[in-house]
Amino acid sequence: MKLVLASASPRRKELLAQLCGLSSAKQAALAFDILATDIDESHHAGELAADFVVRLATEKAIAGLERHPSKGQIAVLGSDTIVVLAGEILGKPTSDADAKAMLTRLSGQVHQVMTAVAVTDGTRTLTKLVTTSVQFCAITEAEILTYIATGEPMDKAGSYGIQGLGGCFVSAIEGSYSAVVGLPLVETRALLCDMNIL
Repeated sequence: MKLVLASASPRRKELLAQLCGLSSAKQAALAFDILATDIDESHHAGELAADFVVRLATEKAIAGLERHPSKGQIAVLGSDTIVVLAGEILGKPTSDADAKAMLTRLSGQVHQVMTAVAVTDGTRTLTKLVTTSVQFCAITEAEILTYIATGEPMDKAGSYGIQGLGGCFVSAIEGSYSAVVGLPLVETRALLCDMNIL
Protein backbone atom coordinates (compact mmCIF):
# COMPACT_ATOMS: atom_id res chain seq x y z
CA MET A 1 0.00 0.00 0.00
CA LYS A 2 1.35 3.43 -0.98
CA LEU A 3 1.82 5.93 1.85
CA VAL A 4 1.05 9.61 1.33
CA LEU A 5 1.98 12.43 3.71
CA ALA A 6 -0.68 15.14 3.60
CA SER A 7 1.63 17.96 4.66
CA ALA A 8 4.03 20.49 3.18
CA SER A 9 5.99 20.65 6.45
CA PRO A 10 9.68 19.88 5.90
CA ARG A 11 9.90 18.82 9.55
CA ARG A 12 7.17 16.18 9.15
CA LYS A 13 8.76 15.00 5.91
CA GLU A 14 12.11 14.48 7.66
CA LEU A 15 10.54 12.68 10.62
CA LEU A 16 8.45 10.38 8.44
CA ALA A 17 11.50 9.60 6.30
CA GLN A 18 13.37 8.71 9.50
CA LEU A 19 10.56 6.39 10.54
CA CYS A 20 10.19 4.79 7.10
CA GLY A 21 13.93 4.17 6.95
CA LEU A 22 13.41 1.69 9.78
CA SER A 23 10.50 -0.06 8.08
CA SER A 24 12.37 -3.31 7.52
CA ALA A 25 15.96 -4.51 7.64
CA LYS A 26 15.18 -6.80 4.69
CA GLN A 27 13.90 -4.21 2.23
CA ALA A 28 14.60 -0.69 1.08
CA ALA A 29 13.19 2.18 3.11
CA LEU A 30 9.46 2.69 2.60
CA ALA A 31 8.91 5.50 0.10
CA PHE A 32 6.04 7.96 0.42
CA ASP A 33 4.41 10.69 -1.63
CA ILE A 34 3.85 14.23 -0.37
CA LEU A 35 0.61 16.06 -1.03
CA ALA A 36 -0.05 19.37 0.70
CA THR A 37 -3.66 19.86 1.73
CA ASP A 38 -5.56 23.06 2.37
CA ILE A 39 -8.35 22.77 4.92
CA ASP A 40 -10.26 25.24 7.07
CA GLU A 41 -8.33 25.29 10.34
CA SER A 42 -10.87 27.40 12.23
CA HIS A 43 -11.51 26.47 15.83
CA HIS A 44 -15.15 25.63 16.56
CA ALA A 45 -16.79 27.38 19.49
CA GLY A 46 -16.63 25.23 22.61
CA GLU A 47 -14.34 22.66 20.99
CA LEU A 48 -11.73 21.24 23.35
CA ALA A 49 -8.11 21.64 22.28
CA ALA A 50 -7.60 17.86 22.06
CA ASP A 51 -10.71 17.41 19.91
CA PHE A 52 -9.66 20.33 17.71
CA VAL A 53 -6.20 19.00 16.89
CA VAL A 54 -7.47 15.45 16.25
CA ARG A 55 -10.17 16.83 13.94
CA LEU A 56 -7.63 18.83 11.93
CA ALA A 57 -5.29 15.86 11.54
CA THR A 58 -8.20 13.69 10.40
CA GLU A 59 -9.49 16.31 7.95
CA LYS A 60 -6.01 16.68 6.45
CA ALA A 61 -5.73 12.93 5.94
CA ILE A 62 -9.18 12.71 4.35
CA ALA A 63 -8.49 15.72 2.13
CA GLY A 64 -5.24 14.09 0.98
CA LEU A 65 -7.07 10.87 0.17
CA GLU A 66 -9.67 12.77 -1.89
CA ARG A 67 -7.05 14.78 -3.80
CA HIS A 68 -4.50 12.07 -4.54
CA PRO A 69 -4.60 10.91 -8.18
CA SER A 70 -4.17 7.24 -7.20
CA LYS A 71 -7.51 6.06 -5.92
CA GLY A 72 -7.35 2.88 -3.86
CA GLN A 73 -4.31 1.15 -2.43
CA ILE A 74 -3.08 4.30 -0.69
CA ALA A 75 -3.05 5.37 2.92
CA VAL A 76 -2.80 9.04 3.80
CA LEU A 77 -1.20 10.40 6.96
CA GLY A 78 -2.32 13.78 8.30
CA SER A 79 -0.94 15.53 11.35
CA ASP A 80 -1.47 18.77 13.23
CA THR A 81 0.27 20.44 16.15
CA ILE A 82 -1.04 23.08 18.54
CA VAL A 83 0.37 24.87 21.57
CA VAL A 84 -1.87 25.25 24.61
CA LEU A 85 -1.16 27.64 27.48
CA ALA A 86 -3.52 27.69 30.45
CA GLY A 87 -6.26 26.16 28.29
CA GLU A 88 -5.87 28.65 25.43
CA ILE A 89 -4.76 27.52 21.99
CA LEU A 90 -1.83 29.51 20.60
CA GLY A 91 -1.79 29.13 16.83
CA LYS A 92 0.63 30.46 14.25
CA PRO A 93 1.31 34.18 14.71
CA THR A 94 -0.38 36.60 12.35
CA SER A 95 2.24 39.34 12.81
CA ASP A 96 5.48 40.17 14.61
CA ALA A 97 3.41 41.77 17.38
CA ASP A 98 1.34 38.60 17.73
CA ALA A 99 4.53 36.48 17.93
CA LYS A 100 5.95 38.82 20.57
CA ALA A 101 2.76 38.56 22.65
CA MET A 102 2.80 34.75 22.50
CA LEU A 103 6.48 34.42 23.38
CA THR A 104 6.08 36.90 26.24
CA ARG A 105 3.26 34.76 27.63
CA LEU A 106 5.28 31.55 27.24
CA SER A 107 8.33 33.02 29.02
CA GLY A 108 9.00 31.14 32.27
CA GLN A 109 5.84 29.04 31.89
CA VAL A 110 4.93 25.41 31.29
CA HIS A 111 2.69 24.81 28.30
CA GLN A 112 1.39 21.78 26.44
CA VAL A 113 2.11 20.83 22.84
CA MET A 114 -0.57 18.57 21.37
CA THR A 115 0.15 16.69 18.16
CA ALA A 116 -2.47 14.48 16.54
CA VAL A 117 -1.80 11.95 13.80
CA ALA A 118 -4.47 10.39 11.57
CA VAL A 119 -4.06 7.66 8.95
CA THR A 120 -6.85 6.73 6.55
CA ASP A 121 -7.21 4.36 3.62
CA GLY A 122 -10.80 5.34 2.91
CA THR A 123 -12.17 2.36 4.81
CA ARG A 124 -10.53 2.83 8.19
CA THR A 125 -9.29 5.97 9.89
CA LEU A 126 -7.04 5.62 12.94
CA THR A 127 -5.87 8.48 15.15
CA LYS A 128 -3.48 9.09 18.02
CA LEU A 129 -3.02 12.18 20.19
CA VAL A 130 0.24 12.94 21.99
CA THR A 131 0.53 15.68 24.61
CA THR A 132 3.95 16.90 25.76
CA SER A 133 4.63 19.42 28.54
CA VAL A 134 7.24 22.04 27.66
CA GLN A 135 8.95 24.36 30.16
CA PHE A 136 10.24 27.71 28.86
CA CYS A 137 12.99 29.57 30.66
CA ALA A 138 12.51 33.27 31.33
CA ILE A 139 13.27 35.24 28.16
CA THR A 140 13.83 38.96 27.84
CA GLU A 141 12.10 41.34 25.45
CA ALA A 142 15.40 41.80 23.60
CA GLU A 143 15.77 38.03 23.16
CA ILE A 144 12.20 37.79 21.90
CA LEU A 145 12.72 40.58 19.35
CA THR A 146 16.00 39.05 18.17
CA TYR A 147 14.28 35.70 17.70
CA ILE A 148 11.36 37.23 15.80
CA ALA A 149 13.82 39.03 13.51
CA THR A 150 15.11 35.62 12.34
CA GLY A 151 11.66 34.86 10.89
CA GLU A 152 11.58 31.41 12.47
CA PRO A 153 8.49 31.97 14.65
CA MET A 154 6.18 33.04 11.85
CA ASP A 155 4.99 29.65 10.55
CA LYS A 156 4.96 27.78 13.84
CA ALA A 157 2.28 27.13 16.43
CA GLY A 158 3.06 29.09 19.58
CA SER A 159 5.63 31.16 17.64
CA TYR A 160 8.60 28.86 18.19
CA GLY A 161 10.32 25.79 16.79
CA ILE A 162 11.97 23.49 19.34
CA GLN A 163 14.21 21.97 16.64
CA GLY A 164 15.53 25.40 15.64
CA LEU A 165 16.62 28.54 17.43
CA GLY A 166 13.52 28.39 19.63
CA GLY A 167 14.99 25.34 21.33
CA CYS A 168 17.25 27.75 23.23
CA PHE A 169 14.21 28.78 25.30
CA VAL A 170 13.17 25.24 26.28
CA SER A 171 14.54 24.25 29.68
CA ALA A 172 12.72 20.93 29.96
CA ILE A 173 10.16 18.69 28.28
CA GLU A 174 8.06 15.85 29.60
CA GLY A 175 6.88 13.59 26.79
CA SER A 176 7.72 13.17 23.12
CA TYR A 177 10.33 15.48 21.58
CA SER A 178 9.40 14.41 18.03
CA ALA A 179 5.75 15.25 18.75
CA VAL A 180 6.77 18.82 19.61
CA VAL A 181 8.68 18.99 16.31
CA GLY A 182 5.52 17.85 14.51
CA LEU A 183 5.24 14.05 14.26
CA PRO A 184 5.43 11.63 17.22
CA LEU A 185 7.59 8.79 15.92
CA VAL A 186 6.58 5.99 18.29
CA GLU A 187 2.85 6.64 17.96
CA THR A 188 3.01 7.19 14.19
CA ARG A 189 4.89 3.92 13.76
CA ALA A 190 2.21 2.13 15.79
CA LEU A 191 -0.53 3.61 13.58
CA LEU A 192 1.24 2.56 10.39
CA CYS A 193 1.74 -0.94 11.77
CA ASP A 194 -1.96 -1.12 12.68
CA MET A 195 -2.78 -0.17 9.07
CA ASN A 196 -0.36 -2.87 7.79
CA ILE A 197 1.85 -0.27 6.09
CA LEU A 198 4.99 -1.00 8.11
